[in-house]
Amino acid sequence: MLRIGLTGGMGAGKSTAARRLVELGAVLIDSDAIAREVVAPGTEGLTALVAAFGPDILAADGSLDRPALAAKAFADDESRQTLNGITHPLVGRRTAELIAAAPADAIVVQDVPLLVENGLGAVMNLVVVVLADVETRVHRLEQFRGISRDDALARIKTQATDEQRRAAADVLLDNNSGAAELERQVDALWEHRLVPFERNLRARTWSPRGEVRLVGPDPTWAAQAQRLIARLAVACGAAARRIDHIGSTAVPDLPAKDVLDIQVTVADLDAADGLREALESAGFPRTEYTADDPKPGTDLAVWGKRVHVNADPGRPANVHLRVDGWPNQRWALAFRDWLRADAAAREEYLAVKQKAAAAAAGLTGEPAVQAYLDVKTPWFDEVYPRVLAAE
Repeated sequence: MLRIGLTGGMGAGKSTAARRLVELGAVLIDSDAIAREVVAPGTEGLTALVAAFGPDILAADGSLDRPALAAKAFADDESRQTLNGITHPLVGRRTAELIAAAPADAIVVQDVPLLVENGLGAVMNLVVVVLADVETRVHRLEQFRGISRDDALARIKTQATDEQRRAAADVLLDNNSGAAELERQVDALWEHRLVPFERNLRARTWSPRGEVRLVGPDPTWAAQAQRLIARLAVACGAAARRIDHIGSTAVPDLPAKDVLDIQVTVADLDAADGLREALESAGFPRTEYTADDPKPGTDLAVWGKRVHVNADPGRPANVHLRVDGWPNQRWALAFRDWLRADAAAREEYLAVKQKAAAAAAGLTGEPAVQAYLDVKTPWFDEVYPRVLAAE
């Protein structure tokens, strides 16, 4: 199944987006609803809260008096930790139960208000953030929830900033223009990204790539790579000795194909093979590529690797698993750092890339990639000693 994290600040319109996703066929898991469910009357959660904070946190009907609990639980750090120690495991357990109960081909949308604050993006396949200007949000909170302006601003200030949400988001939905426009964006997201992503994930494949085309440098490439690195770290666990953003998109101000390259460094190729299931389950199916082209004077045997590809059609990425200390693992890092440090090298490489892109013009898929590499590979062989000298 595909797991989507949905979040946004108060008044941004997250609930509207969630409702539309359910209408389209998503399975919704609402964290706020679960948080209320696990402390309902008769639950172990409510019993534990009463034991920790006293019976005066109960209303006359036996339900939880939330303001009374808040007065005690947020009085100091120790009390807040006690509250979290009771409720968080229960919420996590119930969430896991609901996810396990969803169909294998489901698109599961987890509505998590504090997803950014709690750093949960790494356990999702994709994070969707609904954004709206602060004044728009305040107006909605005043009009539809009866919250005063001062109270609305105070609550918004305690949440993640828009900059933090943008950094965490794979997809941004702009809700400054109202529900109809937001629903149009959700519909497009569903059709063009979520449905094919789920299909790719289930089939352990990826969307075909089109023409090889250089684009101008994107200042968000680094942040996009970091989100993938966080997900790969969860999937690989201790088997990954390090995970790095490599290739042209890791070099600021360098035009490149809009494909991220990530290197996962492992102890040996057996470790790389052992990660296949975890990576494919996380949305990174494996390809048939098993080696890099060796550079002059080196042994082909130590240029072996494994390659996985991002199943997300909206974010093409290659994940290279290479062995720690092998020439191809060192080369990937040294070449990136050489380009970062040497402006003349960047200009030289850009000229080669432009020539390679011209050679691949009009082709798609593997023929395009091969035509592109046929131009670049001889140049890589030529600069190999220069790069190692600068390492």
